[in-house]
Amino acid sequence: MRKKRFRAPKITTVIGKETQIRGDILFSGGLHVDGAIKGNVSSAEGDDRATLTLSEDGSIEGDVRVANVMLNGNVIGDVYAGHRVELAPKSRVTGTVCYDLLEMAMGAEVNGQLVHAQDIEQRKLGFDGDNGVDAGVESEQTG
Repeated sequence: MRKKRFRAPKITTVIGKETQIRGDILFSGGLHVDGAIKGNVSSAEGDDRATLTLSEDGSIEGDVRVANVMLNGNVIGDVYAGHRVELAPKSRVTGTVCYDLLEMAMGAEVNGQLVHAQDIEQRKLGFDGDNGVDAGVESEQTG
């Protein structure tokens, strides 16, 4: 049985090349960015088809939390994708990329960590029965 190929939703919002935004963005559907954003970019909770497309002219300084992310520009911040991340040849990410499915073209750069979503879930399941605190979370908070 063959899986269906991912099809991004229609682009409903475009941030043009000459546009600069300072502040957080919350969207649903498809967001295409040619400009610059200084702030976090998130899709509406529960929107599993939400897709961010960052062109080679676009840049984001902030965290990205979107179900599907297609990058060909520059991101300084962490990228959390509930489903898929596509890193095109000119993409540059400085931060952690958390993904379920990853496609990375030759030339793409990640200056940080690549973390599979299942690895995060497994860390959350590490229960320490002595003090009732999640061992993985405690070590991150104290160290």
